[in-house]
Amino acid sequence: MSLFIGIDSGTQSVKAVVLDLETRQVVAEARAPHTLIAGLPVGHMEQHPQEWTAAMDTVIKVVVAKVDAKRVQGIGVSGQQHGFVPLDAQGRVIRPAKLWCDTSTTAECMLLTRKIGGEKAAIRRAGLAFLPGYTAPKILWLKRHEPANYKKLRHVLLPHDYLNFHLTGNYFMEPGDASGTALLDVRRRTWSSAAIAAVDQNLAEWLPPLGDSGGIAGTLTAERAADYGLSTDVIVSAGGGDNMMGAIGTGNVSPGVVTASFGTSGTIYAFAKKPVVDPTGEIAAFCASTGGWLPLLCTMNVTTVTEQVRALFGQDHAALNAAVAAVPAGAGGLVLLPYLAGERTPNVPAGSGTLLGLTPATFNAGHIARAAMEGVTLGMNYGLRRLAALGVKAKEIRVTGGGAKSAVWRQIMADVFGVPVVAMVEDEGAALGGAIQAAWALARQTKPKAAITEFTEGFVAVNATSRCTPQKGNVARYRELQALQDKLSLNLREVFPLQRRLAG
Repeated sequence: MSLFIGIDSGTQSVKAVVLDLETRQVVAEARAPHTLIAGLPVGHMEQHPQEWTAAMDTVIKVVVAKVDAKRVQGIGVSGQQHGFVPLDAQGRVIRPAKLWCDTSTTAECMLLTRKIGGEKAAIRRAGLAFLPGYTAPKILWLKRHEPANYKKLRHVLLPHDYLNFHLTGNYFMEPGDASGTALLDVRRRTWSSAAIAAVDQNLAEWLPPLGDSGGIAGTLTAERAADYGLSTDVIVSAGGGDNMMGAIGTGNVSPGVVTASFGTSGTIYAFAKKPVVDPTGEIAAFCASTGGWLPLLCTMNVTTVTEQVRALFGQDHAALNAAVAAVPAGAGGLVLLPYLAGERTPNVPAGSGTLLGLTPATFNAGHIARAAMEGVTLGMNYGLRRLAALGVKAKEIRVTGGGAKSAVWRQIMADVFGVPVVAMVEDEGAALGGAIQAAWALARQTKPKAAITEFTEGFVAVNATSRCTPQKGNVARYRELQALQDKLSLNLREVFPLQRRLAG
């Protein structure tokens, strides 16, 4: 039976899994790190795309060496959303990629919003407001700040599209990841002429063609196939953004399932058969990479916060979890507003991390660590409540990412969200989703009506032993903390820009 490789290229590393279609098991895994560019001004977050391709090459060769290479029939790529990879006419990278967490484009967002006729007009025309995380303002930033580089621009790709290009030599984009550019009309799954014109009319020529999310981007080039020890017949599926692939990897491909990812960033999303457009623009009206739509909230600061706290106090993960477990829910009134890199939901790009409630009793590692876990979870709950207001209500939440591995954190999640949470058997949801999508895409070449559910059912499973249910007393406590954190965020928004200027 066939093997399929799933790739997840994140902010910190690239992961690979190999899915055996017969046993429905992951039979090989590998991981390789990459780094952010250091020393950039506050708000600027960039990476060299060549690091992504080098890491992907490494992990593919590692997993292929562990299996029968002749059985590998497809590769599916998941990548961090919203990043801007600028290429010249020859397909060469012009400058480092600006990432999803780059908040340097606030001025560009304001310009684009004015050009299109205001935020309500942007949402009416394309379904999304212009936010700093999205790709469109990054393109305008290049135009305004680096005109020499902009003059070279001939191809605009997202991170996962660039990895597909590396594998196949083809320029290709699919509606799921494309919806995170703020250039797509998400209702119609076509490029928005109004959004494009707000950036640059020439941009229409530089965007790749939109293909079917259930289709293929191409097959391996001869160079890549030889390097990996694979056949040039190996297909590369459309792929998608990490949230879209995570939805597949958690079985979130039909209404009724809600997924929360506690990784570098935090996301909560649910499949919908119709577009779910938020008139406030806080919930992203994304398309799914399986057909349908994927309304999603995103916060920018999750495990980056807990990891910095862990490093600050010299703890390993076991010590961090033990310290948190030893402190009661609510951390003695200590509240951490976790906006270390600004924030996206709510939209506070100039925000910074803030601790409220330090006393002699709370000024210690355990209380600060618990406040960190609670703070990022309350931040995600801000968006979950907005999703509920739009009709997307959770009865249970499937959790993935590094945070989902912590039992004490899962209990905090259940208490904050007010519904049970459960982790997955395979915690590399985006990579697994890539492998499943590749299997689906290949099947559709001979069976066009094959449903994605034929591949998620039996391949995706929850870890029943990980389930946590809300504790009534803690739920009430976190409702009070939620109100406090919301007020703190709102009241500091006039202060944050001043603090950022002082930070240089």
